[in-house]
Amino acid sequence: MSSQSKAKKIIGPVIGLAVLVLLMLYMTGVFAGGKIPPGAVDSKVSAPAPEATATVSVEDIIEYYEAVGTVRPRTETQIEAQATGRILQYNVSPGTQVQKGQVLIQLDSDQLNAQVEEATQGLVSARAMHEQAKQGLEQAKAAFDEAAKAYQRVKTYFASEAATQQQLEQAESAYLQAQAGVRQAEDGVKAARAGVAGAQKVVDQRMIAKSYTTITAPTDGEVVKRLAEKGDLAWPGKPLLVIQTRSQLRLEAVVREGLISRVRIGTPLEIAIDSMDLIIEGTVEEIVPSADPVTRTFLIKVDLPQTQGMFPGMFGRLMIPASTRSVVAVPKSAIERTGQLEMVTVREDGIWKKVFVKTGNLLTGGKVEVLSGLEGGETIGVRGGENG
Repeated sequence: MSSQSKAKKIIGPVIGLAVLVLLMLYMTGVFAGGKIPPGAVDSKVSAPAPEATATVSVEDIIEYYEAVGTVRPRTETQIEAQATGRILQYNVSPGTQVQKGQVLIQLDSDQLNAQVEEATQGLVSARAMHEQAKQGLEQAKAAFDEAAKAYQRVKTYFASEAATQQQLEQAESAYLQAQAGVRQAEDGVKAARAGVAGAQKVVDQRMIAKSYTTITAPTDGEVVKRLAEKGDLAWPGKPLLVIQTRSQLRLEAVVREGLISRVRIGTPLEIAIDSMDLIIEGTVEEIVPSADPVTRTFLIKVDLPQTQGMFPGMFGRLMIPASTRSVVAVPKSAIERTGQLEMVTVREDGIWKKVFVKTGNLLTGGKVEVLSGLEGGETIGVRGGENG
């Protein structure tokens, strides 16, 4: 046999094998860069009828701008000392849930107790002086009454020439002195009354200062920081604790200035909490009316509903509607996947066929966006008896 004939016998099977391999690569999507054009029909052979059908829809969806933010407490209270004294006892620690009025810290009150006792003794003395002044006033009034009566009698006698001019003058002088004594006694009572009021004020002030040694929670919340330790000296203005209201949270997010016109106080917006795989709805509570000149953003505060497991400091995304666009949508159960290939079963001219598609984002209502391969209006198959 010639070498030319041998070559023909070898080349023929090789070519046939190569054609078969190329055909298989094409059918599995490896040919042409490993991708099959969306919309391509998988086979000329009809596919089996699906369990249920749905219609490919064209829907308008909202494109969102995601403003990143942080979950923060609605209120954060810094507990400060209002009196000077050493910290005797801490009744709470970070993580403790507290109620309004609950005792948090006890300061040393020995010095203030002594001041209260001193002020109380001063009040007792002032009240005693007030009583003495009132008694002096009563005596002065009695002396005045006697002097007035005597003066009146002498004037009567003088008119009937039964008393001399000297006696009349002496009676008048005694009357005027008694009158001046009453005025002096009244002034003494007023001064004593003012002394009582001043002493009472000192007692009240000392009592208030003493009450500051017992530090209570101004609101319900959770202790998140302790800024001093037992034995430390506290003084007015020194921060001791930080309390947050975990039950009242909000998201603080920054929004670029180009979208601030789309946000209004009272507007409901969706918030995504990624760590909880959760999307909740909040209400815009506050818009800081001044943009950051560096980042050109506004601070937005959105009130959050009470949610179990949500803590201050968590990351959140505020979803702000930015625009709308039309998409082709199908139920997620209509998508079949083989490796990296995505297909749907489409009815064409009464025959069910497999069509390659490319999907995009997940949509609400259990649907998925189809980027290419379908145009809308087609009848497709879905699994699990779900009818579209």
